[in-house]
Amino acid sequence: MIDEIKRVEENAEKIYSEAQVEQAIDEIAETINSQLAETNPVMLCVLNGGIVTAGKLLTRLNFPLTIDAINASRYRNSTSGAEINWLHKPETDLKNRTILLIDDILDEGITLKAIYDYCQQQGATKVFSAVLVNKNLGRQKPIRADFVGLETPNRYLFGYGMDYKGYLRNAPGIFACKEQ
Repeated sequence: MIDEIKRVEENAEKIYSEAQVEQAIDEIAETINSQLAETNPVMLCVLNGGIVTAGKLLTRLNFPLTIDAINASRYRNSTSGAEINWLHKPETDLKNRTILLIDDILDEGITLKAIYDYCQQQGATKVFSAVLVNKNLGRQKPIRADFVGLETPNRYLFGYGMDYKGYLRNAPGIFACKEQ
């Protein structure tokens, strides 16, 4: 497996540099600061992919908020999605709260839509979503993110929280696989 991961990493194409990604995170934070500062939101990190984006955003948000996590996965360390598996639900009461979902990528939108619906069912007053990357699929998705950092082509990506079979989330930039 490690040989495969090294091969994928070595052959990948850099789509965005670390500096470009950090600039995008700055811009997302600025917009969130201007729109959600008075809402007392719960910031829900969508695990595992959203860890990097949530962590980077957290120190850039300059208003009171609480933090929790949610984990619903379709990929389970593979490169294609299946049915949603709920691994962790937030402990924070979402009723009558504004929710800010933070994730790495809006790909097909199925998982983010399920999480959005879950928050609504729990009584959230408003649900916003922020994603580092919106992947352009050339078709409509079941949900749109309110805050988007970068747009990418429809390729398999890794880095800044996005993974290849559970690896490469820590890559310093956003890369597209040349092979899957």
